[in-house]
Amino acid sequence: MTSLPSSVDVAIIGAGAAGLGAANALKDSGLSAIVLEARDRLGGRAHTIMASPDVTFDVGCGWLHSADRNSFVAIAKQLGFEINRALPPWRERAYGEAFPQADRDNFIDALNAFYARAEQAATEAVKTGRDGAASLYLEPGNRWNPMIDAISTYVNGRELDQVSILDMAAYEDTDINWRVRRGYGALVAAYGASCPVALNCAVTLIDHSAKRIRIETSRGTMEADKVIVTVPTNLIADEAIRFHPALPAKVDAARGLPLGLADKITLALEDAESLPVEGNLRGATMRTGMGAYHIRPFGQPCIEGFFGGRFAQSLEDAGDGTLAAAGIDEIVSFLGNDFRRRLKPLAESRWAHDPFARGSYSHALPGHAGDRAVLAAPVDNRLFFAGEATSPDFFTTAHGARDSGERAAGEVLAASTK
Repeated sequence: MTSLPSSVDVAIIGAGAAGLGAANALKDSGLSAIVLEARDRLGGRAHTIMASPDVTFDVGCGWLHSADRNSFVAIAKQLGFEINRALPPWRERAYGEAFPQADRDNFIDALNAFYARAEQAATEAVKTGRDGAASLYLEPGNRWNPMIDAISTYVNGRELDQVSILDMAAYEDTDINWRVRRGYGALVAAYGASCPVALNCAVTLIDHSAKRIRIETSRGTMEADKVIVTVPTNLIADEAIRFHPALPAKVDAARGLPLGLADKITLALEDAESLPVEGNLRGATMRTGMGAYHIRPFGQPCIEGFFGGRFAQSLEDAGDGTLAAAGIDEIVSFLGNDFRRRLKPLAESRWAHDPFARGSYSHALPGHAGDRAVLAAPVDNRLFFAGEATSPDFFTTAHGARDSGERAAGEVLAASTK
């Protein structure tokens, strides 16, 4: 663990993908820099664990979304991480009779029609300047509306009534999704391994009232000429990190970009060979509070479950183990009572209860799509902001976060030459 210096040129707050992107970009700049990280590890919301000796589990992000434009693809190759380019399981690899193919086809048609209406509405909203909730573009009375809302809880971390139509349309998705065999979190940690990082160093105050910026942390006080803030929006919105003088525009922007919630579980699967590798299990439940299940990812003897939005929040709030219990109950309802004895909880995420995340990834509330640019803007050429919530088109993703850190580092370098 790097010791805490008394003074640096650039202090970077947070060792997630954004902070590590900034630190890597500053390596050969001639500026001294350090990353201050509250946790005892690198990666932030990217975190890989060995859930059992034969199950690797990404507790956080797991997919290289928009892989043809994802900067972590090249990084993975440089660091010797194997990339899996197999098709993702969510459409083409249905398993079981809980969601018959005819119903799946009808659902996909309804989902695509919703996205088409939403895109058209966003085009009009750009012209008029009037944003609105994405839920307004659900077809009234459509039987699939609750499940379309469930998809939003996976994609946005929140239901459509809390999602800006302009923000939803701004996200760029090339529909190419790959994975890292050793874990996305492991890749992000390896990317930051050579960066100077002070762990267990929670920042509580950034005082920019004097010529040099004073930073109060759980490991002491230090000074910097410039600071790059990369923490999740909920920490800024809750003022877990305070600014002096206050920055009300930043706090307001962060409150307009709250973190939604997407939680995951992994369950050990006995007699795994009886189920297909990389299968997709989901029911035609006609409700928003539902899980989606990935059978035997990478051929491992497990099933991963995914929960989002208010449903995930309610399960988290019910206590440890509730997510896994709910997942087992739902899988058993799809595949039969015999599966109860074959499933054993291994690990689960509880991102809303993580004090250094307080959620999973950002969404813009209706009327707040412009807050991403507000949050990203530098202050006095001394305070700079990065993180997935500041990305104009790849928000919610690890590569969007990393790229934003590189962007903020470039702003620091430009300001340093003035």
